[in-house]
Amino acid sequence: MRRIFIILFPLLLPSVLSAQISTWQLGGSDGLAWSASDSVRIFIDFDSVPGAIQPIYLTSAQTVFSHLDNWSPWKFPREIGYIDGQRPRAWKHGLGDSRTVHNATYLVDGDSTTYNPPSSDLRNFDWFTFDVAVPVPATRFGFFTPPRGFRSDGTPLAEDAVPAFEVSVATEPDPTWHGHNSYARIGPLIADVAENLSPTVQIDLPRQYVRFIRWRRNESVLDPTLVIQENSLSGQARPGTIGDFELYAHGVPQRVLYLSKIIDLGAEVNFGRLFWSATSMRMVNSTLVPAPEAAVGLRVEVRTGRDQDPNIYREFDDKGREVEVSRQRYEFDLKESQGYGYVASDRPGVRASVAYDEDHWTFWSPAFTASGQPLNLHSGSHIQVKITLDSADFDAFTRLDSLWIEQAPLLARQIVGEVARLDDPQPSGFTEVALGQATSFSYDIRADFTASESGFDALRIRTGSRVHLQTLAMGDPLVPVEPRRVEINDDEFLIELPDRVHAANNAPIRIEFTTDVFVFATTFEGEAIDTTTERLPQPIRGGDATAAVSTNSLRVLSAKTGPVNAIQNLRFSTPVLTPNGDRVNDLVQVSYSLFRLPASVPVELRAYSLDGRQVAHLSFAPQAAGPQHLLWDGRDAQGQLLPPGLYLLEVGLQSDEISERLLRPLGIAY
Repeated sequence: MRRIFIILFPLLLPSVLSAQISTWQLGGSDGLAWSASDSVRIFIDFDSVPGAIQPIYLTSAQTVFSHLDNWSPWKFPREIGYIDGQRPRAWKHGLGDSRTVHNATYLVDGDSTTYNPPSSDLRNFDWFTFDVAVPVPATRFGFFTPPRGFRSDGTPLAEDAVPAFEVSVATEPDPTWHGHNSYARIGPLIADVAENLSPTVQIDLPRQYVRFIRWRRNESVLDPTLVIQENSLSGQARPGTIGDFELYAHGVPQRVLYLSKIIDLGAEVNFGRLFWSATSMRMVNSTLVPAPEAAVGLRVEVRTGRDQDPNIYREFDDKGREVEVSRQRYEFDLKESQGYGYVASDRPGVRASVAYDEDHWTFWSPAFTASGQPLNLHSGSHIQVKITLDSADFDAFTRLDSLWIEQAPLLARQIVGEVARLDDPQPSGFTEVALGQATSFSYDIRADFTASESGFDALRIRTGSRVHLQTLAMGDPLVPVEPRRVEINDDEFLIELPDRVHAANNAPIRIEFTTDVFVFATTFEGEAIDTTTERLPQPIRGGDATAAVSTNSLRVLSAKTGPVNAIQNLRFSTPVLTPNGDRVNDLVQVSYSLFRLPASVPVELRAYSLDGRQVAHLSFAPQAAGPQHLLWDGRDAQGQLLPPGLYLLEVGLQSDEISERLLRPLGIAY
């Protein structure tokens, strides 16, 4: 794991902010209580430090299983909204079973008097899988017999040892497991025992991250002989009864999870920056000490909405169509689809799909790893926070003292925008453009107000590449007007309006500009700004801003023209670099365009002699799609000037998702 240094920010209370900006806070002495505001918690310690959360430090004093609740007996839990890693599971055989005598959760409940009776079907062997949701630093796995009770032959269960078994473990799920209903080891074996007479089994292992454990009862010479009676196989139950399984760990899980409830803010607001106060800690000789250099970190994701549920629930009607219903009806009145959640049945009274309510909820934000970043989320009246505390060190972790988010009143009840090509204002679907070609767009904006909103007088539009601004028009009908000020940057532009837009002067707005698109799907995100106050900007939502445009969206897609090279238009500011100190061509600007990148990618610059030898290699910070450039002074990575001659200069991208290079000749002379 990359080392993440956590910066402590002073708590920004409303008294030190603008009067227009307040804060919503979790934790600390003034925020909502962590333990009262969670909907999911995996190995979260609420008690060690008042007002803060941190990972549970696991020890041999308690089994790992005892720190978890809400176990699912299914390999694929059927509850609404289940997400892998947010709930522990313990299932028997391939998929699990909720019936008591076949429920593997009875074997991790800490009560050894609840157990699965041994099978009398001698053709099949029992096997169980345990998922503790996240990898933990495991040190021992074991199991033991029930303390009381008897087998049918009078043998005390306390002496009914399992004679043969194997145990395999895994750190993370494997996609190939998904459809398997037959036994297979999930990873390396930590035990393969052919003869066991002990009722209590303990398997010690070097401390290692383990999330999944799979135990299987194997065939043994102590098993009864199969008997054939009238074309069937029968016999007495096999020896071996398990009262409980145990897993012990020492240290901090590789990650822990806190998911807040969906919290009602009481009114719709705009959101600003996300802050937190956190400290890196390490356990040394049973004492916690600050550890600023520890390989730990945290990730925070946020989503906002305008109602209390981000999902849409549907059932089948009598014609097999999906119709929307309330969550109450979906959960309690409708029947589950047939099978294990795979086969839908389109009969009335049966659950249909669950969809995400994109009209009223934002998707989860990217994971924030540094405090003080703008959320860039739509306004909302509800909020939910997901926090992951990461550690690549068995004994170190992040303590999160508090988390807070700036909020401010709306500038308008809603602001919607709509983008289209100027030459195709009413396409049959999304707006489509050719990548890397200058295209002219219209950006229409319409605001709705109540009496309480103050309005706005400026707009910021993020295009991803530099624009040429053509026209600003306002009014009904639209009339070209002169903006008060325009600021154009490489990936966005700011335009100050000549007149303030508010309830009494609510003029429609159109901006026309030309720019290039460099990624498959580009959203021209925008926000309205009040330059006269310190209120937070209000995001522009995609919607029906004008009857003249039919897209109802801020998204632009690239036309389907086949594969596109990630690096294009490589060119140099000079064909010959002359680094002789006269300030003429001492540097070469290497310019190029990047296309269809899923995220920013590290960039490399390499120089090769004509015989193919690499003579220089430099690395640069990650770059995103769009026009890019870098400077080179003709030196290698050690700072030495290359000899005069002709070289091949190469720009390369290197990441897990993409690897591509493009080169051109460049001369060096003195």
